[in-house]
Amino acid sequence: MRRLRDLLVQAAVLAAVALPLAWFAANAGRNLAARHIASGFGFLHDIAGMPIGETPIAWHPAADTYARALLIGVLNTLRVAAVGIVLATGLGTAIGIARLARNWLLSRLAAVYVEVLRDVPLLLQLLAWYAVLLHLPPPGAGAWHLGPFGVLCNRGLFLIHPAMGRFNYTAGVAVSTEFLALLAGLVFYTAAYVAETVRGGILAVPRGQSEAAAALGLTRAQTLRHVVLPQALRVIIPPLTGEYLSLVKNSSLAVAIGYPEIVSIADTTLNQTGQAIEGVALIMAAYLTISLLISLAMAGVDA
Repeated sequence: MRRLRDLLVQAAVLAAVALPLAWFAANAGRNLAARHIASGFGFLHDIAGMPIGETPIAWHPAADTYARALLIGVLNTLRVAAVGIVLATGLGTAIGIARLARNWLLSRLAAVYVEVLRDVPLLLQLLAWYAVLLHLPPPGAGAWHLGPFGVLCNRGLFLIHPAMGRFNYTAGVAVSTEFLALLAGLVFYTAAYVAETVRGGILAVPRGQSEAAAALGLTRAQTLRHVVLPQALRVIIPPLTGEYLSLVKNSSLAVAIGYPEIVSIADTTLNQTGQAIEGVALIMAAYLTISLLISLAMAGVDA
């Protein structure tokens, strides 16, 4: 009897949520039709005809569809998010440990980094990084040569034996200025929050654990690596998941510097097609899917 009652309650809650949404969708459809405004996702099969500056897969504006353009946006978002998460985790962990260092200067510098980066809006940091990169020397003799690894100039970073063409480097692996600016902004900004998360996790480990490790003859580095950090992970992982999700969502600010991630491409799509509701829905679905995948992955790590 109790099981049946629980099922009825769940069904009632589901109906209370679904029925208003269904009414809203039907009402919106009728209003759009009355105003002769196209609706639905059929536009995804239309030829996009838009230029995209950075494409991880083949892109032909005169032949490819809006669906492929949006896929490129998702892939660009995933690319900067994946690299950003790895770099922000490493940098943030180092800064968080530095904040607890016995060296006064090192701990103060780490504290200043955290406070400054967290207090300056991310959008301003992105614009600053973009301006700095645009003021680098142009391709050619004035570019910064990074030894055998590549070349850095105002057109971006060129790796694996780049060759100079008529106006730009034509060989090797190219990383655009927009990608570098977005990545730098996301990494340095998120690392400040990761640092505080790591510091809080380390401080949550009972002091007796470190004292016991020292009594066994372990060095401070060994104690941190083998005793403190493994225990701190259970405290660190939940808030760290939130920082990863914030990094992904903050990547939407890339529209301000011209990096073609999902929001930028979807914005161009809805401007060309006039289907704003569908465009916003696709953006929401993309970020929801990515966020759920990250949450599931981190839940597996925490298990």
